[in-house]
Formats: sequence, structure tokens, C-alpha cells
Amino acid sequence: MNNQIAYEKIRSLTQTLGTVIRGKSKIIELAVAVLLSKGHLLIEDVPGVGKTTLAHGLARSISCTFQRIQFTSDLLPSDCIGVTVYNDREHAFEFRRGPLFANVVLADEINRATPRTQSALLEAMNDRQVSVDGVTHPLPEPFMLLATQNPAEFSGTFPLPESQLDRFTMCMRIGYPDLADERLILTSIESASVIKTLSPVLTTTDVTEMQRLALDVRVDEDIVNYILAITEATRNHRGVKLGISPRGAMTLYKTLQAISLVKGRDYAIPDDVKLLATPVFAHRIIPAGAIEEESSEESSAIIEEILSTIKVPI
Repeated sequence: MNNQIAYEKIRSLTQTLGTVIRGKSKIIELAVAVLLSKGHLLIEDVPGVGKTTLAHGLARSISCTFQRIQFTSDLLPSDCIGVTVYNDREHAFEFRRGPLFANVVLADEINRATPRTQSALLEAMNDRQVSVDGVTHPLPEPFMLLATQNPAEFSGTFPLPESQLDRFTMCMRIGYPDLADERLILTSIESASVIKTLSPVLTTTDVTEMQRLALDVRVDEDIVNYILAITEATRNHRGVKLGISPRGAMTLYKTLQAISLVKGRDYAIPDDVKLLATPVFAHRIIPAGAIEEESSEESSAIIEEILSTIKVPI
């Protein structure tokens, strides 16, 4: 697949998703960039703004396997990963795969599950495999976990630990639609019905080839230095307790390549870095002295402040 074909396929994907997520082209482009960077996406927002719809739409637009896991307080790790059982007929133990074995997995309301169940996803997200009873089972390629969570102030939630947040490529909010788009939503066909009519515009082979193409996107030295300057600033900022790790900087670099491909370019520009810095970095830093309910907003404000103080490459 050459770049021109990739651009056309990506445009078709974003346009298809635009029929179910109205007026959120930026959110759609970011979600596709996460997919092409082999990453995972966390969407934190109030109920009813389209978090689950985005996941369903993305899965429907790709000819791939899809599973939804509804996270609850009594969900067990084996309910996600699978379990080893004894087969009487074969007189042997066999592994029965859980819903995590799919190309696109929706972890709905992930922060309603206990930390034990949340941590069961770490190996899958980091290594694209799961280990059960000493046996390693690879996950299908491509693999993307798209998790949703309600804000921390909602009752019955368990905040995700920093180690797990760091495995998510981006954390973002969809937000409420503007008045014109909400009017279209109210007067159009129910979104669930629209999703059922979506036809795949990509295959899993298309996705894996575009993921390889993203790695060839050119990132000039001055942009690399720009990323490093932002990263270093988070570690030295007076209001930050824990700054960005090398893994976080590497994640921004890979996502930068992917968003450039999404926007139809084979090279990165500084504006791409400014676009990605908050969704990629904000959930990875820990503000000094922030209470949980204010942490997300304060982290975003810190990243925006840092961006305003660092010279942008020409």
C-alpha cells in the first residue's frame, strides 16, 4: 500500500465515523491516530456523549473482531482474559479465550471494576499477550483497547493506577456537541440504528499496513528537540510531582507519526505536537497537591502552560 491509497482509506474511515459522531472531527482523527500508532485510547466523560458509540463505530468500520466488556465491581480477571478448564473428552486441560481476544475491545466503564481486574489488562496492553497458568497466549493483530470511564466524582468508581494510565496512548474527553450538531442528533436516525448500517471500509490487513506506513513518517530533528523540551519541562515544573517518562515521550513520537498520516502527510509539523501534547501527556503527569477530582483539569492546564513557554520550531 502506498501513501496515496492510505490517505484515501483513512479519509473514508474518518468520514464514516463522522456519520455517528457528529461534529467531532478532531476526536475522530485522534482516535484513528491511536489505532495507527498501535496504541490504546481512554475516554473520560460524563454518560451520554458518545463514548461507547465511538468504539462501536470504529469496530464496525473495520472488518475485524469486536468484543465489549462491561466492567462492574464483581468482574473477575478471568472474565476478561479467559480460563483453563479440563476437557473430559480429550482428557486434557484447554484454554478458553475470554473477550479480550479481539481486534477492538471496548472496556466500558473501566473504573467501575476493582484494581485487581483493572491490572489484568496490563500485559495485554503492553505486550499484546496474556499469560494463564504459565502459558502465554498472543492476542490478534491489530489489537486496540478502547476504554471508557466516568469522571472520578461519580460514585462507585476505582481510579486507574498510574502504571495503567501510562499504557493508554491518549486520554481525552468528547465533550458536549454544539447547538447545531445537537440539533442534527435530535432530528436524525437513532445512533444505534446508524451504527448497524455501517459497512467496513478497512480490513485488518489495511490497518497493519498503515501502521507500518506510519513508522516511515519523517520527524525532523528540530521537532524531536521540541518533544524533548516539553518532556523535560514537565519534570522540572514547580506544580508537577511526577513528570513524563521516556515511555511517554516515545508514545508522543509514535502518535505524532500516526496523526501526520491521518492528515495526509508523510512528515510531521510542530502543530501536530501541540495538538497531541495534552491528550498524550496530561494523564501521565501527577500535579503536586492536586485532589483527585481536580487532577485531570490541572494536568491539562499545566501542559498548556508548558506549551506556551517553549519556543515552537519554525
